[in-house]
Amino acid sequence: MHQSKTQLPYYTDINNFLASIPWPGRTANPDFFCLRLKKLDREQLQVYRPPFKRSFYFFALLRNSGSIEVNYNNQTVSNPDSYLVFHSPNLLYSFAHNNALEGYLIYFKAASYSFFKPDFHQTFSLFDVLHTNLFNFDHATFDRLAPHFEEVFEAYERSSKQDHIEARLKLLGLLYYLEDIVLEQKKDAKPVTGQQILFRKFIQLVNHHYIDKRTVQEYADMLSVTANYLSQSVKRLSGKNALVHITDRLASEARSLVQYTDVDISSIAYQLNFSDPANFGKFFKRQVGLSPSEYRKLQK
Repeated sequence: MHQSKTQLPYYTDINNFLASIPWPGRTANPDFFCLRLKKLDREQLQVYRPPFKRSFYFFALLRNSGSIEVNYNNQTVSNPDSYLVFHSPNLLYSFAHNNALEGYLIYFKAASYSFFKPDFHQTFSLFDVLHTNLFNFDHATFDRLAPHFEEVFEAYERSSKQDHIEARLKLLGLLYYLEDIVLEQKKDAKPVTGQQILFRKFIQLVNHHYIDKRTVQEYADMLSVTANYLSQSVKRLSGKNALVHITDRLASEARSLVQYTDVDISSIAYQLNFSDPANFGKFFKRQVGLSPSEYRKLQK
């Protein structure tokens, strides 16, 4: 009998999510919160959040002086100097870092901007409903952007804890400023080809549907092209065929769940939509070279 799926952690309340990380701070406003991330007086602090989802937006400017790993979409970024991250609701995300991360974190729900536009993510391309946007850069860029974040945080800290209207308006201004920077950079970029656009859309769809859609034909149908054309285009641009990209994304999620959670292997199998644990075990060993239990033991 097919067992029920074990769901990934899904946070609909900002305070519930904040309670799951070691930094102090809670919000009296359920729709909007600004958190200054500072080093804690705790030696060798290690933080890992296995894959999870949130129902609200997340936006941050961070500077790193230690060890950090950020996993998003089908990418892993290790030890970035500084970075900006834009995360829309309902996207998969995970991170690992020590006590060396500093910067500005902002969590907000669409309701906090109902006076502005309900389709917030359609206004700012930095927030994409299909994938996380992360921009990696140096300390000099962090120092250039930090004063703009300070304006938001100073308004947040001096305003009413119940509404933060000024801070929310300043955040809108900051997002328009950052959007202009990205658009300016795009002007100098080389024009993208139709195949490059197709490849990008394909990767976004894989990130969104990899648990339930496993064939090239399914993605070709969503993109209104033939499976053969999709495979050839993806192979030409990436060196890997479309099916490999689908399989790699699923394998990456499987490795994360096995390594970073204590969920039993059979539950992971059903969560990832395998028909039974045996099929999942065969898939995992084919991709990783070890059985799920062997891999978990090795990583522990």
